[in-house]
Amino acid sequence: MSAWDSRRRPDPNGGASPSDPPAMFRSLCRSSPWKWQSLRFEYWDEPFDAAPAPGASLVRAWLRRPGALRLESPEGLVLHSTTGINDSRDGLYVSSTRKSWLLPPHLVSPVYGAAGLVKRRPEAAYGEPGFGNGRFSAALDPVELAGNSPAPLEFPGSNPVQVADVRTLDHEGRPAVEAVVVPTPAYQPWDPAAPLCLAGRTLVRVDLGTGVCVNSRSLELETEGYGHWLRILGVDEYMLDDLFLAESMNLTDVRRHISWDIPA
Repeated sequence: MSAWDSRRRPDPNGGASPSDPPAMFRSLCRSSPWKWQSLRFEYWDEPFDAAPAPGASLVRAWLRRPGALRLESPEGLVLHSTTGINDSRDGLYVSSTRKSWLLPPHLVSPVYGAAGLVKRRPEAAYGEPGFGNGRFSAALDPVELAGNSPAPLEFPGSNPVQVADVRTLDHEGRPAVEAVVVPTPAYQPWDPAAPLCLAGRTLVRVDLGTGVCVNSRSLELETEGYGHWLRILGVDEYMLDDLFLAESMNLTDVRRHISWDIPA
């Protein structure tokens, strides 16, 4: 199945076995790199039960893969903007390390399951731009909740997290899949200082159309204030380089009509 097909088949039960919702949830957590190339969203670095509290601190974000990120405050103040997206990479390749020659994920093909979700991820140059802490990046590609491939049948304990109570629901007007997860000794977060889930039970919600983790909330009393909330505003919108550069390149936005005034 091509990446085009997988990005446009949002039904997790379309051919998948309904008797194994944890496997479907894990496949969705592996699928983000092949489901979108640009994302516009709002991010709160704290959890909420049903919706963000009025006045809660947030950032507005524009992200274009690979590596281009712009962040603004609610008042429009630029907090962060990528400055080197067009820099030469000759120094990286001259270093001759194996990792420097890996392709971006969207240029390699994963193994898809019956529902159009990723069952096994190939080796690629993974990694999302971050800001503040590692949970921001991990939420954009929550593979740490699933691992790159299913756990062997003879070693079920090698799954990063135990998954229970899987259900579909609506999150900010978009379909999502929610589950309660408990990390195992095999759990290796993207950032050990800011994992998507702490010890004990965590409620995790993943957007069905993008594979992005849009909500995490610890269910333990000791860590009940740990988590995040993400509101997706746009997917695969056209984004100019100007949006991510410190200084404008004065490029023309081709989405806007250019009038041609012909003198009489």
